[in-house]
Amino acid sequence: MNTFLSYLVTAALIALVLLPALAGLARERRIDHELREADLRRRTAPPQRRGAARPVTATRRPHLRSWARV
Repeated sequence: MNTFLSYLVTAALIALVLLPALAGLARERRIDHELREADLRRRTAPPQRRGAARPVTATRRPHLRSWARV
């Protein structure tokens, strides 16, 4: 009985250690899959006409003397 409990405790500890890693891996795979689908949709979308309005994107300029850069 003592050996069985030792195996059970060891298996439980391994599961507790691996569960967050496996959950993170599943999340990363889902995100990769969504990015791949979005890229495929973007590539297969019909091209925009030249006269169509394009969204205005502002370039972000970092501050030269930021408190984060010491």
